[in-house]
Amino acid sequence: MAKVLVDDALWELIEPHLPRPKPRRTGRPRVPDRAALTGIIFVLQTGMPWEYLPQQLGCGSGVTCWRRLRDWQEAGAWKKIHRALLTELHQAGKIDWSRAVIDSSSVRALKGGPKRDRTRPTAAVQAASTTSSPMRKASRWWSRSLERMIMTSPSSFRSSTPSRHSRGSADGLASDRRAPKRTGRTTPGHTRRS
Repeated sequence: MAKVLVDDALWELIEPHLPRPKPRRTGRPRVPDRAALTGIIFVLQTGMPWEYLPQQLGCGSGVTCWRRLRDWQEAGAWKKIHRALLTELHQAGKIDWSRAVIDSSSVRALKGGPKRDRTRPTAAVQAASTTSSPMRKASRWWSRSLERMIMTSPSSFRSSTPSRHSRGSADGLASDRRAPKRTGRTTPGHTRRS
C-alpha cells in the first residue's frame, strides 16, 4: 500500500491556515485543497515537472496544483503553516533548539550592531603585506625596452641641432634634459663605451 502523503493529523493542522476558496457557480468542480496539497508534496518530493503529475493520484492536473501553490504563497499561507508546524513539534519536544541557527540576513542589527575592538598586534613590527603594496611599482619592461632602443639606435634620440639648454655647454648632450642617462648595463652584442 502506498504511503499517505497528507494524513488526517497533518491535514487538521494545515487546513485552518489555507485561504477559503471563492464560491463558483459555473465551470468544473474545484479540486479539493487536500488533494491539491498531496499533488504539491508529491511533485516537490519527486522533483518531476508539474505537467507529469500522474492523474491516477486524484490530485488534479499539475497545472492545477501549481496554481494552488502560487495562490497559497501569495496569501502567505506557507509562513503560517511553517509557524504552526514548528509550534506543534516544539510542544512535542521533537526539535533540538541547541542545533538551531538564526539566519543573519533576516535579523535586524540595531544601530549597526556592537562595535568591534581593534585587533591587537602580535609582533613588535608589522609584517609586509603579501597581497598589496602601499606604493605602486613601475613596470621594468618599459625601462628595459627603452634602454634597448637607446643602445641600438642612438641617432633617433639626438637632434641635428643642439637644444637651447645645451648651446653653451662643451658636450651637446651633457646638459640636454631629453637625453637618456647612461647606465652601467650593456645589451647583448654591444660593448660599453668609455
